[in-house]
Amino acid sequence: MNQTWIILGATSSMARAFGRAVAEQGAHVLLAGRDMDDLNGAAVDLTARGAASAKAVRFDARDAATFTPIIEAALAQDGMINAAVFVGSMPEQSAIDADPGLIDGVVADSYTGPAKFLQALAPHMEARAGGTVVGVGSVAGDRGRIGNYVYGSAKAGLATYLSGLRNRLTRSGGHVVTVKPGFVDTAMTWGIEGMFLVAPPSKVAEDILKAVEKRKDVIYTPFFWRYIMLIIRSIPERLFKKLSV
Repeated sequence: MNQTWIILGATSSMARAFGRAVAEQGAHVLLAGRDMDDLNGAAVDLTARGAASAKAVRFDARDAATFTPIIEAALAQDGMINAAVFVGSMPEQSAIDADPGLIDGVVADSYTGPAKFLQALAPHMEARAGGTVVGVGSVAGDRGRIGNYVYGSAKAGLATYLSGLRNRLTRSGGHVVTVKPGFVDTAMTWGIEGMFLVAPPSKVAEDILKAVEKRKDVIYTPFFWRYIMLIIRSIPERLFKKLSV
């Protein structure tokens, strides 16, 4: 059966690696983002790697008018429609502290924009009785930290949304995978101090594909972040508020 993958935030390092992986499986790929020159170049690359088709489409999480053309392009293909959400933004917490108005953009990029898009896509997935949603959250959503608690709260909201969407789509044969990466070598993390155990984007893409194939509900990638976050979540609040982890 034909597979079509919509990749939101397709210019990110993790999305590029994931796009190459599904292209090599022969899927139709819609690369969605704001940098059309970059996306058009990536589409040529994915076609050469074996994609049934690859097309660049404009997507802005803060502009709902960009959503419908992407969904219509996916509906033009037969078979299952899948979506992988890699979008998000993380200004420095100090910048948000100085200008709380930045919160709106972080929440739109990391939570409400993707949720609105998926909410519009869900009825079409139900009509085709299948398909997969990959939602990339963050371990930052597991517990509020002093260094990125606005970004973390947006990703926590996305995780809860994905949980509910999983419940909904399961009833029609669809599936939702929530992905919680630890530190990954991406543009978002460049220059941030205190990074450790940084994973390459190709490793994250590999783990996501395995989770899709096995219909996993929630994964941490690399896997050991599940245990790191188990420890962090177990720290009593009275101690945690004194830490800078």
